[in-house]
Amino acid sequence: MSISDDPRHLPADQPRKRGPVELRRGAALTPQSDRFLLDTADSTHFTHTDPWRVLRIQSEFVEGFGTLSELGPAVSVFGSARSVPGSRYYKLGEEVGRLLAVAGLAVITGGGPGSMEAANKGAVGADGLSVGLGIELPFETGLNEWVDLGVNFRYFFVRKTMFVKYAQGFIVLPGGFGTLDELFEAMTLVQTQKVTSFPIVLIGTEFWNPLLGWIRETLLAEGMVGEADLELLHVVDDPAEAVRLMIADSAGHVSP
Repeated sequence: MSISDDPRHLPADQPRKRGPVELRRGAALTPQSDRFLLDTADSTHFTHTDPWRVLRIQSEFVEGFGTLSELGPAVSVFGSARSVPGSRYYKLGEEVGRLLAVAGLAVITGGGPGSMEAANKGAVGADGLSVGLGIELPFETGLNEWVDLGVNFRYFFVRKTMFVKYAQGFIVLPGGFGTLDELFEAMTLVQTQKVTSFPIVLIGTEFWNPLLGWIRETLLAEGMVGEADLELLHVVDDPAEAVRLMIADSAGHVSP
């Protein structure tokens, strides 16, 4: 892939979101809020100091909690932002969103393109509630058109809290680093009993089996995880089976 095709190298006039703020043209080139937070270099400007950031972080939690508190039963769907409309994984995301909506579950995604857009689109097509939790990134331009209820965040960890707090489980479509991050964080939360009765369903045995083989043959063999940890995951190919497992396993979901 050439630099011109790389989503990290967008034209200077490409708009992007920063929390509830939309940036265009030269303003879109300002660094991300997470970068300000995590970089060690300090600044004397008050709005770049940690106490001020704490207030911004607090406001994001308040906004997220206030917006999603009456959401009702919901499932978070993760997957690649690079899935192209009409592709195998995009169609899979649409069907997952549709079936969840038919089952009376709201669909929560990251609000971006690709598989996230597909799941939101499927939910809307079945008259379900489509939720998007966006994040400030240099290569995404805001929530996709199929999001009915959307919240934009500056900070990843605030957004991740919303994914877990307001969902009864995760359905994970094939994806890259971001999808893997969300998957392993969900597994860790269940393993450490931060959440209970929280089903995690992977769709696409061909895609996921090599990763699961490494977990079993390396992590388990080296004693880094236990046999019971492998039972945290369901792996299926059929979206209907994924939704069935989600409904069955989430019936006793308890949020701490």
